[in-house]
Amino acid sequence: MKFRIDTFTLLLLGAIVLASFLPVTGSAADALATTGTIAVALLFFFHGAALSRQQIIDGATHWRLHILITSLTFVFFPLAVLPVNALSGIAPDWMPKDLGLGFLYLGVLPSAVSSSIAYTAMARGNVPAAICSAAASNVFGMMLTPFLLLLLVSTSGTGEFAVLEALKDIILQLLLPFAGGHALRPWLGGFLGRNEKLMARYDQCVIWIIVYSAFSHSVVSGLWQNLPVQAIVLAIVLCFGLLALFMLIARLMVRKLGFSLEDEAAVVFCGSKKSLASGLPMAKVLFSGHPGFGMIVLPIMCYNQIQVIVGAILAQRYRVKIEQASAAAHTTE
Repeated sequence: MKFRIDTFTLLLLGAIVLASFLPVTGSAADALATTGTIAVALLFFFHGAALSRQQIIDGATHWRLHILITSLTFVFFPLAVLPVNALSGIAPDWMPKDLGLGFLYLGVLPSAVSSSIAYTAMARGNVPAAICSAAASNVFGMMLTPFLLLLLVSTSGTGEFAVLEALKDIILQLLLPFAGGHALRPWLGGFLGRNEKLMARYDQCVIWIIVYSAFSHSVVSGLWQNLPVQAIVLAIVLCFGLLALFMLIARLMVRKLGFSLEDEAAVVFCGSKKSLASGLPMAKVLFSGHPGFGMIVLPIMCYNQIQVIVGAILAQRYRVKIEQASAAAHTTE
């Protein structure tokens, strides 16, 4: 089976390389940061307009499955990254402070919507449940992520976190645009539904702007001088380990609770994935102006690329198993 790096991944890598050699500075950097802020607000406005209440209502009946996915995303994952962050106090050459904070941030992020649903569909899993859980995770994640991050930072002694300022920015830049977009859904929903590819391109453009702006700021602040090569290698290894751990935990818990194979696929993909699309815009709000921004978002960028590759392989395997189980069931009827 052949796998290739998708175009968007190459564009993100290109943004990092461009920022490393030609970082935006001065008034241009301020203008780009302002553009990013407006673009993020519009991003959540469009997501609010695109979200259907009926999708959540229809999927909410499978409450045991949703509780399991939510627990994996917002309880077990945050607990799992605490020891990772503790390395910043034990081996700062391997885990700089801002990189440790980045793993804490990775732990409290919501599930990825598009890839969770896409891989569940590819696997022939429970797609309605995946839609409901992934969408609900992102809606609640806008409120849960900053508070969980504050809790982890306080617990780990990482440092101060301006929760009131972050909460104000979350409300103004994320929640209000989201609510405004949802209120206008009767007028905008049809257009957005007919132009899903255009909206996906807009999402990618916003993420590219954030990555280029953030890494430019970090490079000017000495990112590559402060981030050792061994820290990058360790971050990649830890991202592989966290993904494997949560895919294994999801499978074990699903089988313990007696869910179907289709449900298992939904839980494995929704419960182990973390959202780059929500994570980077929220990071721009939560860590605005932070000199170590590039280091903070490095774990989610590494984790995202790993989950895309591993997810594609695993989805194909689930598809074969589910189709074989379905064929066997029809044969015995």
